[in-house]
Amino acid sequence: MITEEITRLLGVEAKSICIADVRIGLGYTAVLTESGLAGVAYTPREDLGRGCSVLSGSQPLAGRDAAELLAYLRSTDALERAVGLAAANALIGTREPGTLFEGDVLEALALRSSDRVGMVGYFGPLIPRIESEVASLTVFERGRGWTAGVQPAERAVDLLPSCTVALITSTTLITESLDALLEAAAGCRVVALLGPSTPLAVGVFAGTPVTWLSGIVVTHPMEVLRAVSEGGGTRQFSPFSRKVNIRITRGGPASAP
Repeated sequence: MITEEITRLLGVEAKSICIADVRIGLGYTAVLTESGLAGVAYTPREDLGRGCSVLSGSQPLAGRDAAELLAYLRSTDALERAVGLAAANALIGTREPGTLFEGDVLEALALRSSDRVGMVGYFGPLIPRIESEVASLTVFERGRGWTAGVQPAERAVDLLPSCTVALITSTTLITESLDALLEAAAGCRVVALLGPSTPLAVGVFAGTPVTWLSGIVVTHPMEVLRAVSEGGGTRQFSPFSRKVNIRITRGGPASAP
């Protein structure tokens, strides 16, 4: 499982890193290390339980070592998994992520007019351009099955094998559906993980069909934490981060496009 690979890659160094702050916002969750590095992950508000306390684990989270939060990736609770992924993304900031290519992910992917694209997660701003450049686009989203042209998320596993390009939201790490989706997308020419939740760690995806990682690098941690605390999303913290892409060559290291 991808979450196990993340834990394996980061587990040793996580024991020596202390968590300074954790913010669980309505849109995103953010984790800050004492060394000043931050990572974010989507807050799965659709899966939060009822009641005034939505996190069942023991608090405070700040002051604990990062390994404890990283272990949340294996939790049965979706919000704990989000905290674990945000912690992982903060830890990845301490590593050399490989060659980063800034800019438009669609430019990096170089879509073809013959491509059949499957998009898991509703990336609204990307849809018009993709539709103008490819043969077909099928969007899969939780809770949007009623929307014209959007398929229920559950259908992605069945329909991705007929696609040539798979664009997959990294929130699927939180919903525990990524492994099945990657298996379904094994025959795709391009498989990209998208969104601020994306762990920018090439080594995690060795032996998988993933060819691109598209996420963010937090450049102003305290501003991102403030935006998260105030219920902000990508628009609010985009001025305080960089959108980056990493290419993964199957069977080899990352390379330039």
